[in-house]
Amino acid sequence: MKLPLTVACWDYDRTRALFDGRIGIEGCDPNYLPLPVEETFFRALRSSEFDVAELSLSSYTMLRSRGKSPYTAIPVFLSRMFRHSAIYVRRDRGITAPRDLIGKTLGVPEFQLTAPVWVRGILEDEYGVRSSDIHWRTGGVEEPGRHEKVAMQNNAGIDIQPIPSDATLNQWLVEGRIDGIVAPRAPSAFINGHPDIVRLFPDFRATEKFYYAKTGIFPIMHVVGIHNELVERHPWLAASVFKAFTLAKNHAQRELSELAALKTTLPWLASEYEETVAVLGKDFWRYGVPGNEAVLNAFLRYHHTQGLSERLMTIDELFAPSTTAQFVI
Repeated sequence: MKLPLTVACWDYDRTRALFDGRIGIEGCDPNYLPLPVEETFFRALRSSEFDVAELSLSSYTMLRSRGKSPYTAIPVFLSRMFRHSAIYVRRDRGITAPRDLIGKTLGVPEFQLTAPVWVRGILEDEYGVRSSDIHWRTGGVEEPGRHEKVAMQNNAGIDIQPIPSDATLNQWLVEGRIDGIVAPRAPSAFINGHPDIVRLFPDFRATEKFYYAKTGIFPIMHVVGIHNELVERHPWLAASVFKAFTLAKNHAQRELSELAALKTTLPWLASEYEETVAVLGKDFWRYGVPGNEAVLNAFLRYHHTQGLSERLMTIDELFAPSTTAQFVI
């Protein structure tokens, strides 16, 4: 009898072959829930609703460092994204370069979100701007009342305060109460073309390509977690889930290179794919630990120095042991 699994993650191209049944999870009968990432994170971390779930790398690392995570991660990185594009500032505050952020006040939906962890780490490593050089205000970008998904203690000497529960960061940005926002999603003021709201890095693509050439880091945002009880009860499960997600991702990458007829609704997909391979290499969305050591170690260092991890974690502590190395033929 196959093991029933409830799997919650977003409907990415790299998960589609799982959702439509082209690729199965060995020994399992999965029920897939294509949920937006915010909903999956909230439900997984607040009430452990799912057997397998997409997780914020930062939230997971916080809980794992405390020995309180209900999930054990596998090195499946469903979301990766360069984050220089995630910094939005007011044009009238004299902010034209990263060091102009020193002494300024920036909003973040949650201080512990993975995207701001990367932004703060990059600002310090690449531009000498420490997290403590900036005043941080937390709250919902578009809807009021957002709070940290995982309770945190501020032990790093950083000014972090919530905005009032009836306010939004987008509202405060437009009114000039904050100087900018760091967020995975662009604030509506920017989307709607507010003349005073701009990206800190207007040509973010060139900046991010330079960053990768210098560091070799393609930031990781999300991992996949399996409920601890299932990992303990079924020692084979983590490897089976890892294998299935990897096969689905490989299938999606092969489809990107299919040029007889474009399966993705982008007219210049061929040139985009070729440039991506030229810059990042053929396996540009690599799963697994091998080849991802630099990006994982950088994140763990940022997470700890920003006061989010109880201690400096190691890569081996993050993932199910059966998934940190793969067999070869």
